[in-house]
Amino acid sequence: MWLVRPIKMDDLQEVLGISGKQGARLSSTLPKQEDALAAKIDCSARSFAGKLKTGESARFLFVLQNTTTGKIHGVAGIDARAGNGQPFYNYRRDALIHASHELGVSRRVEVLYPSHALTDTSLLCAFAIDSELKGTEAFELLSRSRLMFIAEHRECFSSRIVVEIQGVQTSHGEVPFWDSLGRHFFDMDFETADQYSGLLSKTFIAELMPPNPIYVTLLSNAAQEALGQPHELTRPTYELLQHEGFSAGCYVDIFDAGPVLEARTDCLRTVVTSRRAVLHGSPGDNGDTCLISAGRGEQFRCTLTPLGETLRNEIKVPVKTWKCLECSSGDDVRMAPL
Repeated sequence: MWLVRPIKMDDLQEVLGISGKQGARLSSTLPKQEDALAAKIDCSARSFAGKLKTGESARFLFVLQNTTTGKIHGVAGIDARAGNGQPFYNYRRDALIHASHELGVSRRVEVLYPSHALTDTSLLCAFAIDSELKGTEAFELLSRSRLMFIAEHRECFSSRIVVEIQGVQTSHGEVPFWDSLGRHFFDMDFETADQYSGLLSKTFIAELMPPNPIYVTLLSNAAQEALGQPHELTRPTYELLQHEGFSAGCYVDIFDAGPVLEARTDCLRTVVTSRRAVLHGSPGDNGDTCLISAGRGEQFRCTLTPLGETLRNEIKVPVKTWKCLECSSGDDVRMAPL
């Protein structure tokens, strides 16, 4: 079975392997350095346990595990507050009207404004999964289990939630938007700047990027075409999030101009359709597949299971699901349709 659970320090080496794979990285901001990743795992463990230090924001990391082999195949995260106490930068797409009454000319020009208006929204982040699992039920489980966690711990998260989708990148690793804009101010390639963002925060952007609006017409044609467009490898993620209720707004990623999807947390499909139920009985493996989660905080576990229902909000699931969730008859769980 597939299981999503909180990350542990014992998962460090396997997660490093996943985050280092080119095909696995869909929208991951996980560092590739062992000590930096260990620090994030430590922060996640303290977030799940409710033992954060003064001034720290909760940052939750989950892993996708094959319970038969014990192997880790994916990782995904939630930042309770985007920016984690620092400004969370994006570009906001807008327009200016340039007009000359004397010449009878009026032109609408697209501009990009540096913005940190999305600071303190909740953020889905750090998503990486083995490439062979893209588009599978395991892929959907890893992504949506975070929303099951949010539904169960609604008080910990903002009324708005966002996710940055990786932008256009060529097969040679070139990022048109970065090469046309960011490289001129940072004097480093995209990969290096992106790693700094994962290791530190995006506050260094404010120190190096111009605070003035950027005229889109001054960018290369390739950069202009990349604005708000997702990387082709992120299409399954993009479509799944759209189905959840996310939509692209006026913001794009400040590094690669990928779309920033936004939603009202209480309007997300998984949050709306999930409900509490009590485990009773044990049917066979027939029935519609659903998401099911149990436990709070560091005891949270989520999996997929065929479902059988009884009266009074009681549900029946196979014994293997009970074992996977570490539950017994009479325990409270949360379920949502797949």
